[in-house]
Amino acid sequence: MKPKKFDSINVIPFIDIMLVLLVIILTTASFVAKGIIPVNLPSAKSATIKKDKKSLVVTIKANDEILFNESSIDEKELENSLLKYDKKTNIEINCDKDVRFELFIKLLDTLKENEFENIAIITKKESKS
Repeated sequence: MKPKKFDSINVIPFIDIMLVLLVIILTTASFVAKGIIPVNLPSAKSATIKKDKKSLVVTIKANDEILFNESSIDEKELENSLLKYDKKTNIEINCDKDVRFELFIKLLDTLKENEFENIAIITKKESKS
């Protein structure tokens, strides 16, 4: 009996395995890649997309937890930490829409008392319906 000549390779099982691996990688990457603190931002029609790596980021979560550059911090410690920076430093405020308004005003008041000039309130773009 003459051996059968090997003309082609069946790649369908290989493609199936690769598609399964691709699905696994994409689903895990979407969770890892965000790298942001989950805050339910209020929406605004005038919201613009702006990312500045040199900005200081103050985040107020729904449970009134304050984060300064992704580190949990107390209100009094926040003021001391801010005073270490130049008054012209960009400051971005990410405030959950369910936060007590009083806490947000205290933060703005602290920034204004210490004469910070460049303050941005981060919102998400309101979708047109």
